[in-house]
Amino acid sequence: MERQLEHGEHQYPQGVLPLCLLLDNLTSPANVGSLFRLADAFAVQKIYLTGKTPAPPNRKLSKAARSTEKVVAYEHEVDAISQLQHLKAAGYTLICLEITTHSRALKQVSYPEYAPVCLIAGAERQGIQPEILALSDETVHIPMLGKNSSMNVANAAAIALFEITTQLQGNGSILPGPAL
Repeated sequence: MERQLEHGEHQYPQGVLPLCLLLDNLTSPANVGSLFRLADAFAVQKIYLTGKTPAPPNRKLSKAARSTEKVVAYEHEVDAISQLQHLKAAGYTLICLEITTHSRALKQVSYPEYAPVCLIAGAERQGIQPEILALSDETVHIPMLGKNSSMNVANAAAIALFEITTQLQGNGSILPGPAL
């Protein structure tokens, strides 16, 4: 008879992917907590919390994160631009998750070509800052079939992280060790 595994029974690969996440001025601690859970699930090296993005310790964030904020490496940086310039100088490709006039569909991009990758997600209302869009190497969007032109940032990041990590794992890109 099939049954759900208990947490201790789950087997997972050791290591991280050459992938980080930068959150630009998110305002909801619950969304940030959900993104910590996603980062853990998808073996993200580090999360950069920039601008007004809430950071641990935060009760609402921790509740949504389900303790993953204790195991996912993160930094709280006020200046997103300087952090992205540092990552770019370190060889990271900057990929914004945003619908723009020049964005390409998520699946149209071959991410192993771009490894290591920094996926950038912005606040739901304001989106990603124009200066960050200008600095990025690629802007991708999730094709949506409904009338609404946006979705929750954590849901969008889940879809993007699934696509990116699927491609990176297929390329054998899992790295030993923890974080940046």
